[in-house]
Amino acid sequence: MKKFKIKSGDTVRVIAGDHKGSEGKILQIVKDKDRAIVEGVNMVSKHTKPSAQSPQGGIVKKEASLHISNLLLVEEGVVVRVGYKVDGDTKTRISKKTKK
Repeated sequence: MKKFKIKSGDTVRVIAGDHKGSEGKILQIVKDKDRAIVEGVNMVSKHTKPSAQSPQGGIVKKEASLHISNLLLVEEGVVVRVGYKVDGDTKTRISKKTKK
């Protein structure tokens, strides 16, 4: 099972690609593909057929996934790398820059 240093609910900044510099909150992590879906970033148009939820059908804008290597955690407006601190039997995630 893969482990990542970012998790759902974190605010991240895109550091590479077409959406470089964009920030958003992680909505979902796709572990088997090493990707994350970030709110408001990498929007794509998806054509939908009429269904019970949307009887009209049409074109829907939604977020596509980004590779996790292109994301950095944002803490207080500053991008930070993530490390871990072990105190006894508890493991906590800390910022390498601010040590919080």
